Amino acid sequence: MVGGMVVNGSLSKTAVNGGAGAHSQISGLVVAALTVLTLLFLTGLFEQLPEATLAAVVIAAVIELVDVRALVELHRVWSKRLGEAYGPAARPDFLAAVAAMLGVLIFDTLPGLFLGITVSLLLLLFRASRPRVAVLGKVPGSEDRYADVRGRPAVVRPSGVTVLRVESGMFFANADVVRRAIRDHARDDDVRAIVLDAEAIPFVDITAARMLAETAEELRERGTTLLLVHDIGQVRDMLRSVVGAPAALRTVHPTITAAIAAVEAEGRSRSAPPPG
Repeated sequence: MVGGMVVNGSLSKTAVNGGAGAHSQISGLVVAALTVLTLLFLTGLFEQLPEATLAAVVIAAVIELVDVRALVELHRVWSKRLGEAYGPAARPDFLAAVAAMLGVLIFDTLPGLFLGITVSLLLLLFRASRPRVAVLGKVPGSEDRYADVRGRPAVVRPSGVTVLRVESGMFFANADVVRRAIRDHARDDDVRAIVLDAEAIPFVDITAARMLAETAEELRERGTTLLLVHDIGQVRDMLRSVVGAPAALRTVHPTITAAIAAVEAEGRSRSAPPPG
């Protein structure tokens, strides 16, 4: 009724029941009646039955539950880009399925279930803590379309500006990874601004918001500006609530082109001679 796990159930009995074509609870009544008859009149036939024979009966009953094709399909869900980003964790569903299967075979059904859940949570945390930070370039012939430069030699990176896109939510587990990525790209001599495309960032927690504010202030002291574009409401509200966040983060630009234009305008104002 509540969607929970059955307290006492048998996979082998369920497999035999389904294989026999049962569709209702009447099958349970029939099994109960046959069990009573067997206990009363047929126990002598099974008294000397070897346990290996019983094991063979169970194996033959549950062999249809082993879905090798599903494991193969889970193993095929992989790409070179995922492998480079997450390493062995690029196949999280396959690893969780194998962990659950081995847990059931070695321990029992319930421990195997908990083992699969634990592995799934650990893989989720591992992947979330290593977000991919892509470098974007302008697609030729478009006004404001930017794409990942990796695998696209035709896209053009703007001069003096590095456009980054974090392809994950930002929270305490991956804030330092994003900080290092921003710092590494800001070390280039010709980079005077970092534009962070937040379109692919669904959420930001307080740790990541403070990290962005601290990183923006650190880059500003070195003469580099950190700008934000394409943020959603939750990200915008979180950044505005951080005490000490610089104006560059509070002023969100609608497009990457607008952010680059603001950087160029700021550069012209700095290089212009003072009036008089």
